[in-house]
Amino acid sequence: MFPGFSAALSALSADSNAIDVCGNNLANLNTPGFKAAQVEFSDLMSETLGGALNPAQVGMGVGPIQTNTNYIQGGITTTNGPTDAAIEGNGFFVVQNQSGQTLYTRDGSFQVDSAGNLVTASGQYVQGWLATNGTVSPSGPLSNLTVPAGALIPGTTTTTMSVDVNLNAGAPTSGAGSSFSAPIQVFDSLGTGHTLTVNFTNTGANSWSYTVAVPASDLSSGGNATLATGTLTFDGNGNLTSPAAGSGPQPIAIQGLADGANNMSINWNLFNATGTSNITQLSESSSLESETQNGAAPGQITNVSLQNGGLLVANYSNGQRVTVGQLAVAAIQNPESLISVGENSLLASAGTAPPVVGAANSAGRGQILAGSLEGSTSDMAAEFTNLLTYERSYQAAGRVITTGDTMIQDTLNLIQG
Repeated sequence: MFPGFSAALSALSADSNAIDVCGNNLANLNTPGFKAAQVEFSDLMSETLGGALNPAQVGMGVGPIQTNTNYIQGGITTTNGPTDAAIEGNGFFVVQNQSGQTLYTRDGSFQVDSAGNLVTASGQYVQGWLATNGTVSPSGPLSNLTVPAGALIPGTTTTTMSVDVNLNAGAPTSGAGSSFSAPIQVFDSLGTGHTLTVNFTNTGANSWSYTVAVPASDLSSGGNATLATGTLTFDGNGNLTSPAAGSGPQPIAIQGLADGANNMSINWNLFNATGTSNITQLSESSSLESETQNGAAPGQITNVSLQNGGLLVANYSNGQRVTVGQLAVAAIQNPESLISVGENSLLASAGTAPPVVGAANSAGRGQILAGSLEGSTSDMAAEFTNLLTYERSYQAAGRVITTGDTMIQDTLNLIQG
């Protein structure tokens, strides 16, 4: 009788703990990167009664439950959060807590703190490799991914420019409509912008002259603001024939800038990389289609964002984008050995295989999807089914105890009677 009590009590304990596991899985239905635990039961050894031939074996009950975390892929949802990330496939993000302890997580809901550190929602430092001059080498020791707060990027001097223009083939050679102007802003070594004006004037059939000028106030001498002059010739199809495609860009020199910047030497590309002219002469109104140049004003960081693959990019007010670093991904051969320490973080145990850290989408590591989060693997329907099963099991174990108690009372009554 007493082994029956013991077996039933072990069932009550196991079912109670199993219900706790279900409760935790249900509580984390909306936790990013959460991996649901599965309950495993095992019986205790049996008591053997009788002789060697066909002995009776009476079980001693159920042992303490074991839990197994199945690291299957959770559903990935697009959030468009600039620093959100999800791993599609194998691997974990590497983070470090305030005590310097290395942890692992599948939760990529990152943010930038006041010091410029990329951190988890609970403040753990995200690990990776910092860029040098915008280039990342995903090797060597890991470090906190940090964006310099309020960092200023210097301006870039313009060295090349182009304007995509159509000149009206029917324009007169004098008076209104005979000329067309195309402005383009360029930048000097101090990051100061200067507006160059390319003036085109019709000088006859299929022939135009041009001048490139800068405001006289931009020059220290205030002198001649005309920087370059020339002639353009077109064929009967409106294509530029002179200067020819192989003649190279037209040089534009700006000397003696009033702001004290270095002298500028700009190459004006009349043809694109395929040899097609950027300037045409067709029977349509003269118009500026587009203008390009490779300079930029100084800029400050306006925000940071993650890119697919795990690159952390700083976006500047001048439109420039600079790579700051790259997220690390750790591949762990036996992730089920990891220990949950809360805050969506996992700690390597004594039985955990050494993590192999590297860039995403390499050596079996999964790809990092930016602007996305991995959902929980908890299944509400499955957990409710498990709850009902454990509840019925608990009730059955309780019934065993009440039945055993009734039998004992009956036995006592027989003795006393």
